[in-house]
Amino acid sequence: MLKHGILGLLNYADMNGYEILETFRHSLNHFWNAQKSQVYRELTALENAGYIQGTWIEQDGKPDKKLYSITDDGRVELLEWLSEDLKESTRIPLLMKTFFLGEKSLDENIAFFEKLKNSYQKRYKGFVEADQSQDRYGDELQDAYKSMFWGFTISYGRRRSKMVVEWCDECLSQLEETKNAKRS
Repeated sequence: MLKHGILGLLNYADMNGYEILETFRHSLNHFWNAQKSQVYRELTALENAGYIQGTWIEQDGKPDKKLYSITDDGRVELLEWLSEDLKESTRIPLLMKTFFLGEKSLDENIAFFEKLKNSYQKRYKGFVEADQSQDRYGDELQDAYKSMFWGFTISYGRRRSKMVVEWCDECLSQLEETKNAKRS
């Protein structure tokens, strides 16, 4: 799916690898994480497949950069992918781990849920930056319709983060009750 994320971004504007990484960091990172090595490997594969075209740009006082643009074949691939039915995965690693946490001590599990809660609280607060990114990229695209869909993903991420924090609170409450019952 990373290839389709890159195609989607290049469908908006030509970018170099660094700009793609920055756009991921500011807009897609709350639901799809991409490492630098993955992005550059995928750019090579997309170029080899004819979905994108790279052009070297000379720069004064800096290394040359490669600017990528989507090709007609790349747009066809993107639109075909967007037309496919979504195959929702039921795999949720967090829940697999949670299912077996009974193998660990009560204190270890309290620490696990506190750490998880803190992580998702930070994510939740990070959506202020995501909102600002949506506004900035919406202005750059000058297309409120496309920007609206970025907002949908931000809304989902915010709600998911809030839900995980609330779930952690429930789990911690039950674990604390168990801990207090053992003391009695």
